[in-house]
Amino acid sequence: MYKVLLVDDEGIVLDSLKFIINKNFGESCEIRTAKTGRQAIEIAQEFVPDISFMDIQMPGIKGIDAIREIRTFNKKCQFIIMSAYDKFTFAQEAINLGVIEYLTKPANREKIVAALEKAMAVIDQERSSRSQNLLIREKLEAVVPIIENGFINLILFQDDPAPSLNRYRDLLNIHTDYGWIMVLEFGEDGENGNLENPVGTTVQLQNHHLAFREIIKEFMPTCIIGPIMAGTVALFIPHESQDLPYEERISIIENTRNMIRKLRKQIDMHFRAGIGNVWSITEQSKSYEESKKSLRIDKSSVVHLRDIKMELEYERDYPDDLERYLFSCLIRGETENVIRASNQFFDWMIENYPDYVQCIRIKILEFVMTAEKEVFLKGGIPYGFLYRKDYLDNVLACQTPEEQRRWFVSKMTEACRNINDVKEQKETTIIGKAQQYIIQNFSKELSLEEVSKYVDISPYYFSKLFKEETDQTFVEYLTGLRVEKAKEMLISPAASIKEVCMAVGYSDPNYFSRIFKKVTGKTPTEYRDHI
Repeated sequence: MYKVLLVDDEGIVLDSLKFIINKNFGESCEIRTAKTGRQAIEIAQEFVPDISFMDIQMPGIKGIDAIREIRTFNKKCQFIIMSAYDKFTFAQEAINLGVIEYLTKPANREKIVAALEKAMAVIDQERSSRSQNLLIREKLEAVVPIIENGFINLILFQDDPAPSLNRYRDLLNIHTDYGWIMVLEFGEDGENGNLENPVGTTVQLQNHHLAFREIIKEFMPTCIIGPIMAGTVALFIPHESQDLPYEERISIIENTRNMIRKLRKQIDMHFRAGIGNVWSITEQSKSYEESKKSLRIDKSSVVHLRDIKMELEYERDYPDDLERYLFSCLIRGETENVIRASNQFFDWMIENYPDYVQCIRIKILEFVMTAEKEVFLKGGIPYGFLYRKDYLDNVLACQTPEEQRRWFVSKMTEACRNINDVKEQKETTIIGKAQQYIIQNFSKELSLEEVSKYVDISPYYFSKLFKEETDQTFVEYLTGLRVEKAKEMLISPAASIKEVCMAVGYSDPNYFSRIFKKVTGKTPTEYRDHI
């Protein structure tokens, strides 16, 4: 079966083509028709044709432009141009777009049939090649897991992996000398973030092994997946160098989180991931140990070794959880929680060490200096050598516990509020900068991705922030800006509707008219008539 799209603004041409195709190819062709370039594009998106007969000169979007647009989402379609214009420039453009045949109207039945057979032959060849490739791929899919298991065993558990390493690298297309290990831990959710029943869930995961591999490969296409072993699976991810920049590490963690979420959704069990540092291929056992260590130290769903502090020995009964909570609230700008946690920590010091006034003073100074360092790192306050020269005298001047408490809590609160100020200023600056860029460039083809790149934040976060700050989506804001500018231009009768359309960033007058009416309730022509 071949899907054929016929595009011509003359109904008689469409009827003739349908007749010739049905008579010569019968039910082997499913046919759709369009009379304009825009209609052709819209039908092509839904119909996904194998072959298209395309006229060049049509109202609105021309045939060449329609082909160019369809090519963006359908690379396989075979185009046959039919035109009354036998011009070299048209033919040259057609060749550049990969048009298989150029027929000059009126084309007789034999030429149409020959062109269609030529296109069908190309499609048949591609389908045959695709079928062969799929067959080869299916055979490889059965062998690849065995090779990958052998590679993981070699680099993690063999004392000298070098003798067999190059053979595995050739088979698995590994062309780099570095990489890192991720250990996926799976099981049933237990107490204190631990995963339980490794034996039972190992059997369960074996039953979902294909889906498990597909999800991992979706998020990490180059990774090598090891065998399932007592509640864990080791992955090797090749890397170009031994350096891992901060931005790339954050991207890896976020990608892994997304992978974990999908694994949990598709396979009914819990997953966690520990990530080690980048090492040479022959030293991957070190990255393996680091990834396992990450899972032992931290109970988060995704843990990178470089994100966690190594085990620290606190004194017995020291409220380290409260300390971590206090500073995490500070960094998030949660003022009320900072006030509450600061008071709780001070209560602990007074209750347990009421006679150690100097130690209490030292501790509140330590906390305040640490908090202000966090604010400084976020750009909230200066951090000069002499800027806190009075702090020690101020603390020593606090004679009673309540005076010490007031100074401590007030400084921690001030630091938290400074962090909030930085956040607000940053968000206002980002959206203001974005709005200025949109105002300067609204007449061009403008996307959310382009603007978010300009202000140097991710499209997802920019979209969320823009909505929060302006109470409009990016598209709503841009559309409103363009429509207001169009209103101004429509006041002058000198500008045609098409000129106004182009000036405010739209390439298609029909689409512009629909948008304008959606916003104002009138078409551009109606709006101008009522001015």
